[in-house]
Amino acid sequence: MTNAELAILSLIAEQPRHGYGVEQVIEERGMREWTEIGFSSIYYLLKKLEREGLIEGQLEKAERGPARKVYHLTPAGREALRAGVLNALSVPRRRYSPLQLGLADLPGIPPGEALAALQEYCDALAARLEHVQVRRESQRPLPYFVDAMFDHSITMIRAELEWITQFMSQLEDQTGE
Repeated sequence: MTNAELAILSLIAEQPRHGYGVEQVIEERGMREWTEIGFSSIYYLLKKLEREGLIEGQLEKAERGPARKVYHLTPAGREALRAGVLNALSVPRRRYSPLQLGLADLPGIPPGEALAALQEYCDALAARLEHVQVRRESQRPLPYFVDAMFDHSITMIRAELEWITQFMSQLEDQTGE
């Protein structure tokens, strides 16, 4: 199961939702900060999950406008969600970072250019850290699990910032830049 499928299943497990309702919650909670789920893929994924028997859609009258298809979790969907969450919590995944590729090819780049690029990376990470911290503060008080998600993101960004800063110092020392 993909991260996007797991995210949508979890939202429908909270309460029945229609496609636009799923999008609203994704946007409100800033879920695109930690999972790849595009607006255009929501309806595709809902149909896929429905075909797989993990959710069921029922047309329900809207207060205004046309009827909407509201999705409910099936027993199979509840079990798939449980298995997906336990898997996500217990199995570390490889992350394929373009930074690793850049580091592998570092000898082919003049040191000054490499340092400038790494400084841009560092600046972007610092901006991302500030964005995540502001988003966290704007949503307080948070349920413990949402706070843990923010804490994990902030910790990982800080660790990467620390590593980049140390590596840039090493590179400067080694190259005399």
